[in-house]
Amino acid sequence: MTDVPVAPGSDRRARLKARTRRSIVDAAAALMHATRGVDFTVDELAAQADVSRRTVFNHFASLDDVIAAVLADAFHGVVEALEAAEPPRADHPQLAVADDAARALRATDLVPALSSLTRGLGLADWAACDDDAPANIPAHEVMLLMRSLAGTSDDLAAALHRRHPGADRLDVDLVVGALMSSLVVLHRYWLAETGGGDDERSRAAWSALLDRMLVRVDTGEPHSTPTQDGRPGNTSPRSN
Repeated sequence: MTDVPVAPGSDRRARLKARTRRSIVDAAAALMHATRGVDFTVDELAAQADVSRRTVFNHFASLDDVIAAVLADAFHGVVEALEAAEPPRADHPQLAVADDAARALRATDLVPALSSLTRGLGLADWAACDDDAPANIPAHEVMLLMRSLAGTSDDLAAALHRRHPGADRLDVDLVVGALMSSLVVLHRYWLAETGGGDDERSRAAWSALLDRMLVRVDTGEPHSTPTQDGRPGNTSPRSN
């Protein structure tokens, strides 16, 4: 079988495309911090990145997609922490997946990223006055956080699938989905308690909240299916 030749210059075009995309994301991050929010236009973003408006839309479908990419960068350290460690062992693959994901979250210092995105989204003024209440973050900003976590969730789930091939794919996706969506909730409580600062007090608060979440979220119990008589029975991981 003859190898398909690589078109001359294709690597160069790919590198140029990646650099342009990165310049747009970096420009958006700079504008978010300069304006303390996301209240800027595509024209302002294009000028900051030194590209045309058309170039922005060649890489992103909307301004929200650019902002979500900025926020996704902040959470990618979780995937890096996961891949830097050896996979844990457990009696059941789903338990190993849950332990692996939990270790990655604990190993990642997310406070600088959380503090940065809090400033970038202009959320510092939304901290709750009631000590027991979470920060009342506007719906649009919550949506942006969720969208940013979607990309991280896909990367994290793919890494966990590779590291634990015996685990059921649905169980892995449910573990990742539960953890990532819970981070949005934790961020609201962390913001209310700390005001979004990047210091030891904020790290202690985040660590305590993360521990509570990991204890309470059902991240890895092997599922069971009813037997013919209606009683629950243990189900082994699906084999292909």
